[in-house]
Amino acid sequence: MTDPAVAMITGAASGIGAATAVCLAERGVRVGIGTFPGDPHDPETTLRDVSDAGGQGRIVEVDVRSTESVDAFADELVSAWGRLDIAVANAGILREASFDSITDEQWHDMMDVDLHGVMRTARAGLRHMTEGGSVTVISSIAGGVYGWQDHAHYATAKAGVIGLARSLAVEYGPRGIRANAIIPGLIRTPQSSDAVNSLGPEGLDRAGGYIPWGRVGHPREVAEVIAFLSSPQASYVSGQAIVVDGALTTAMRD
Repeated sequence: MTDPAVAMITGAASGIGAATAVCLAERGVRVGIGTFPGDPHDPETTLRDVSDAGGQGRIVEVDVRSTESVDAFADELVSAWGRLDIAVANAGILREASFDSITDEQWHDMMDVDLHGVMRTARAGLRHMTEGGSVTVISSIAGGVYGWQDHAHYATAKAGVIGLARSLAVEYGPRGIRANAIIPGLIRTPQSSDAVNSLGPEGLDRAGGYIPWGRVGHPREVAEVIAFLSSPQASYVSGQAIVVDGALTTAMRD
């Protein structure tokens, strides 16, 4: 019997990352629950949900700003479970700042997490993958589709990860490894619920009025797409940037 697939997921203590861990666990994938030590969310909650889904999980502290930390995450999963098949680069930060006020330090910090951290995660995972492997990077409609006032650094990073996924798809396609990007729309996560740096709960509620689906999305609805892209059923899907937004970006507003 073939050993179950193994996935590394960054930012898996909450939101889309946590939902992805559960979705993959439901499909028999063993999941590495990557969590940043400074994250206020408890990764043990994700681990319990993975266990309740009948899966196996392993919590690993990881700082995507550090190559050594990300490489160690991948190495630990391979040491524990003998393989690594799936990398989901989900960890990210969101900070509001007008463009003329952004310091070089703020700009570089955003890039180091939201772009370079994605690169580090993909690179660490790909070093262990064989044919059938899958990388999924998480972009955003901010940068992936739209611009966003007072968030130029965030949008720039999120646009960049799409180019990364497309390039990886071309470079690793001959090895039978796929790479794709997800572009979530307005999803009710801890990040989007931050009233200081994002829309906040009230802003998300208002957004439901102009999304054709009539509401903002749930992390599980994005995670299901990631799980599909990570599966053998998506064996010929690579180099794509898939929008998950309830038709927000295709709707003409009055």
